[in-house]
Amino acid sequence: MTPTPLARVRIQLDGQPVNVAAGSSVVAALAARSPGNSRISVTGENRAAVCGMGVCHECRVLIDGQLRLACQTLCQPGMRIETVLDPGTRAASAGAPLESHDDTCDLLIIGAGPAGMAAALAAAPSGRAIVVVDDNPAPGGQIWRDGPAVTLPDFAKQQREQLARHTNIRLRCGTRVAGLAGKPGSSALLLEDARQGWVQHYGSLILCTGARELLLPFPGWTLPGVTGAGGLQALIKGGMAVRGQRIVIAGSGPLLLAAAQSARHAGATVVRIAEQAAWPALLRFSGSLARWPGKALQAAALIHPQYRGASHVLEAGGDGRLQHVRLRRGRQVEQLACHRLACGFGLVPNTQLGQMLGCALNAHDGLQVDDLLQTGVPGVYAAGECTGVGGSERASIQGTIAGYAAIGELARATRLAPRLARWQAFANTLRRHFSLGPPVLALARPDTLVCRCEDVPQSALAGCDGWIDAKLHTRCGMGACQGRVCGAATQALYGWRPMPSRHLLAPTRIDTLAGLDLHDGHAPAPTTTRCADAADSPNKEPQ
Repeated sequence: MTPTPLARVRIQLDGQPVNVAAGSSVVAALAARSPGNSRISVTGENRAAVCGMGVCHECRVLIDGQLRLACQTLCQPGMRIETVLDPGTRAASAGAPLESHDDTCDLLIIGAGPAGMAAALAAAPSGRAIVVVDDNPAPGGQIWRDGPAVTLPDFAKQQREQLARHTNIRLRCGTRVAGLAGKPGSSALLLEDARQGWVQHYGSLILCTGARELLLPFPGWTLPGVTGAGGLQALIKGGMAVRGQRIVIAGSGPLLLAAAQSARHAGATVVRIAEQAAWPALLRFSGSLARWPGKALQAAALIHPQYRGASHVLEAGGDGRLQHVRLRRGRQVEQLACHRLACGFGLVPNTQLGQMLGCALNAHDGLQVDDLLQTGVPGVYAAGECTGVGGSERASIQGTIAGYAAIGELARATRLAPRLARWQAFANTLRRHFSLGPPVLALARPDTLVCRCEDVPQSALAGCDGWIDAKLHTRCGMGACQGRVCGAATQALYGWRPMPSRHLLAPTRIDTLAGLDLHDGHAPAPTTTRCADAADSPNKEPQ
């Protein structure tokens, strides 16, 4: 059966007309051209999307005059995208000034993945005014990310439909938390979408901020064509064409197999899956899956003939973009020609917002919660991967418990404890069998960049004694991603623990800050963070 052709829309990419599939992300349009870069780094290197999830900020471009992330923005007819910017170029205003406003709700949920949707649906029958915020174009998180030709699971569709049926749930997609608002201790956050920023007041707060990939530095990891494993999945779901391409996937964890399946279904050839865990650990993990039959069946369906244990990436190479990769397997080294390399070394809980609010961390670097998913901050709950990585089943149950607890339905929340314990045991099993070994923590050379935003090499960090020292002397962590990539990497490599931001989570438009009453304490002064970086770059982003 011939697949139905997808509808097309026409956009302008650096002044040239381009036709793309309707519903594609802007990053898919960028990837279709060689070398697929979206910006030039501070040292003049081509850079392209890495995470595909709005974390790395490598895909920032001007879209209709506004600085946006290409992976989080869908192509619209007539959209103008610019990647090669004149150093004097400044971002356009979002248009005529919009009426500033403050919003108030009873329950604010940050994140619309499995945990966030479950929390909203559990709390909805109470009739409380609920606002769900997510920076993706549609609800579902990364696991149920939408895109051209993506077939969502029935359960994900049902969750979306139920959200839409509740009139007391307001879903704000394409919206991110810029930072804290109000005076210290205020129940308010500063939010921003593509058009404006505003203060959101709330009665209770549930953090469902998910997790991001741990991206470890190795020679060549900044070449266009090198992404995270989950990043590859996200980019393919967003419409990036990989048909006919040779893809190598490396790192650790079940996500490697899931990424390989996505690539195969999109028409790519997966030439190798390199898992750093040794075969004894992999066999023990496989044997343990008898406790979770559904996971065992899922793993069996994902197995691939090119899967190799005790194998890891050594180096990526190419002229301006990825062309080949070197892998080590035991004592052997092999070089494979490929178009893409996807590396993921596990997941890291997104705890920055929780830490800004004063929440403590647990032993697994997730947000510390009690049996009812309450953090140590009154009125603030946390659910899902931000409390520790454990999969969508665990996240959904935690979200439901948090939703019930936030509206005072404590008995219903408590009854879910046995189900949560079952999936928490699965999370513990994952963590135990896929812990990173020393070889992948020693891949970087002195000239390997550790901070991608500011192009800081490992040699510049050698004399630093911690995260703050590194930021002061090298600008590591001072770029657009605000240390989300290099902070997690340096914690894994050197044991440094990045300090949470004090006011703003990410680069924020001056318009967002200027439209607020700073004298009333609704937002920090705009001097507290840089709104763009790459001051010396040939395609310097507008300030």
